[in-house]
Amino acid sequence: MPTPQCVVIADDLTGGNATGVLLKKMNYQAYTVMNTESMDLQALEDCDCVIYPTDSRGVAPEVAYERVYNICSLLKDDTVKVYSNRIDSTLRGNLGSETDAMLDCLGEDYIAIVAPCFPASGRIVVGGYMLVNGLPMHKTDIAIDPKTPVKVSEPAVLFQEQSKYKTASILMKDLMHGKHYLADMMKAHVAEGCRILVVDCVTQEDLDLIADAAITSKLKIVAVDPGVFTATLSRKLITPTQKKEKNRILAVVGSVNPNTKAQMEELWLSQRIHNVFVKTRELLESEEQRSAEIQRVIHEILEVSHLNTVSTVTGDGIYPENRIDFQPYMEKYHCSMDDVTDKINSAFAEIAYGIFQAQPEYKGLYTSGGDVTVAVCKRFQTAGLSLSDEVLPLAAYGQFLTGPFAGIHIITKGGSQGERDAINRCITYLKEKLYI
Repeated sequence: MPTPQCVVIADDLTGGNATGVLLKKMNYQAYTVMNTESMDLQALEDCDCVIYPTDSRGVAPEVAYERVYNICSLLKDDTVKVYSNRIDSTLRGNLGSETDAMLDCLGEDYIAIVAPCFPASGRIVVGGYMLVNGLPMHKTDIAIDPKTPVKVSEPAVLFQEQSKYKTASILMKDLMHGKHYLADMMKAHVAEGCRILVVDCVTQEDLDLIADAAITSKLKIVAVDPGVFTATLSRKLITPTQKKEKNRILAVVGSVNPNTKAQMEELWLSQRIHNVFVKTRELLESEEQRSAEIQRVIHEILEVSHLNTVSTVTGDGIYPENRIDFQPYMEKYHCSMDDVTDKINSAFAEIAYGIFQAQPEYKGLYTSGGDVTVAVCKRFQTAGLSLSDEVLPLAAYGQFLTGPFAGIHIITKGGSQGERDAINRCITYLKEKLYI
């Protein structure tokens, strides 16, 4: 009988359900089980992820250990790809004894990777300290919680105090060297006898890197986190059969709105992106220069596409010094301003088309600006979009309806819309949909 490939043991019901929702967003079947006595294992046959809340946050450490150990014994299986100890996002509760229970149950070849970052909720760990909305945790209301106060801001210290196993910290400076360096560091700590590794994490990209490093290391791990790391690891390890092909994302940004500049810079800082700027003026000087510029951008993206899951093509007009006065071109070509801007938009569409045509691994597309989006849809010969979701206000997710690229995942957003992190959120959303 098929069994769940992801087992999440949560210290409370609401936290377990929050993790289940993160998994559900990526189209996994996630079930929360609340009573083992009435649990019908047959009902879990079509379940990808099972979540079991132990209600152990406020109990004695030895009681928490017993509950987690028993549930882990019941749910462990050779087919499980992700084990998770879902902890509180502010590190309340029996972190150490519950992690010990899972490690003891699963065997001595398992280690725990603690990544307690929850970017959307303002919980990050940097320099070994947890910050909650920018404040060290011991300076927040968490320190005076009436039931489970936390007066220490260092997650590694909390785990070392509560666990019988040796704990090590991996800091932000270590993440800067990439997944292979990080994987080697994980293995080195394990070789020194550590079974709990607490890792700095600030952004979703950090969590992706930590997951990639854990997979590269080939260590057997338990994810210990408030849910986002578990969801990230699941996305990389529990890919549905029909989704196992390599997928890549292209963002095409022609907007010159100042908000777009801020959003793109935020994206480039937050994620590992290969960007190529389009010299927009070249698209208007002559047909020869236009064609040469289109081919240059396509070539520069494809040349290193095997190294990047996300690439961006950005008009250089996001920087004011590159903005174009359209009047001379209107006079040169005896046309309207719309005709001039159409030449630019259709060139961006041609670039996107050339990339998708040459590299079938591109399955996700982000476009900024309504005119660029229209030009892209026209060039890709789709009758329209099958809309599925609102990623954020005025950012829509869907798929191409018809044509040779039917099914391509696309997010469209107005250039002036959204906060500074809007494009970053859109790209992360596409990653989830494409299991990247």
